[in-house]
Amino acid sequence: MEQVLLVLWPLFALIAMGFILRRVSLFAADFWPSAEKLNYFILFPALLINSLASAPLDNPKLPYLAAAIFFILGISSALVLVIKIFSKMPIPRFGAHIQGITRFNTYLGLAIVADLFGTEGIAIAAVLMAILVPSCNVVAVLSLTSGAKISIKQLILPIIKNPLIISCVIGILLNLLPIGLPFGTDQLLKLLAAASLPLGLICIGAALQTATLRIEFKPLMISSLVRLLAMPALAIFTAKLFSLPTLESVLLVIFFAIPTAPTAYILTRQLKGDSQLMAGIITLQTVMAVITLPVILSLMLD
Repeated sequence: MEQVLLVLWPLFALIAMGFILRRVSLFAADFWPSAEKLNYFILFPALLINSLASAPLDNPKLPYLAAAIFFILGISSALVLVIKIFSKMPIPRFGAHIQGITRFNTYLGLAIVADLFGTEGIAIAAVLMAILVPSCNVVAVLSLTSGAKISIKQLILPIIKNPLIISCVIGILLNLLPIGLPFGTDQLLKLLAAASLPLGLICIGAALQTATLRIEFKPLMISSLVRLLAMPALAIFTAKLFSLPTLESVLLVIFFAIPTAPTAYILTRQLKGDSQLMAGIITLQTVMAVITLPVILSLMLD
C-alpha cells in the first residue's frame, strides 16, 4: 500500500492543482481549452506514437489481451442495456451511463503505468489503448444515438478523426515498417511526451464541476461504484479467464479501475446526451478514485 500511495498521491496532487488554479483565476478563462487542445492534438499523440513505435507487437499474449478487452466491454455494455430496457431509461441518460462505465481517463492511466512500470509498461499500455480507444468510441456513439437513424459515415467519422486513434495507427505503422523514428525524431517525441501527462492531469482538475454533485447524487454514486469497483473486479476475473501474464493483467485492471474520460462530456454534449449527468459522473468518479485506486492497486501488486 505504501508504494502505491507514493505513486498515486503526486498524480492526484496535480489534479488538485488544476482544480485550484481554475478557481483562483490565475490564468485567463480561455487558457484551459487551449491547454487541453495542445495536449489532445499534439503532446499526447506524441507520447502514443513514440511508445507504439517501439512496442512489443510480437507479444504472443496481445491477441488474448484484445479478446479480454472486448469481453469486458461486451459484458458491461450488455448489462447496462438490460437495465435501460427494464428501467425505461431515456437515451440521453443511457449514453452518459455507458460512457461512465466503459470509457477511461487516458492521462491518469498512463501516468500510473509510467510510474509503476516505466517504458515497458507504457509500451504495452499504448497497445492496450490502441484497442480500447476506438472500441469505447464506437460504444459511446452507438449508445448516444440509440434508436436514431445513424449512417456509417456518422459513426466512423468521429473515430477516424480522433487524434488518439490516428496517433495509434501511425505508431503501429512505424513499428511495422523498417524506418522507425530516424534523424532524432524519437528524441523530439520524447520531449513532447514528457509534458503530456503532467499537463493532462492538471487539465483534468481544471475541468471538474463540483456543482453537479448536488444533482441526482444516487445515480451518480451507483455509476461511480460500478466503474471503480465492479469493472476492476470484472477485469481481474477476465485476466484469469484469458490466462494473461502478470503485467498485462495489472494493466488491464488499471484501465478499468480509473475514472471515466473527461472528453466524454464533450461527446455527450455534441450528440445531445445528458451532459449535466455526464459532468457529475466524471467529477464524482475522479474524487472517489482517490480512495478506490490505492486499494485496488495494492491488492493487485501484493
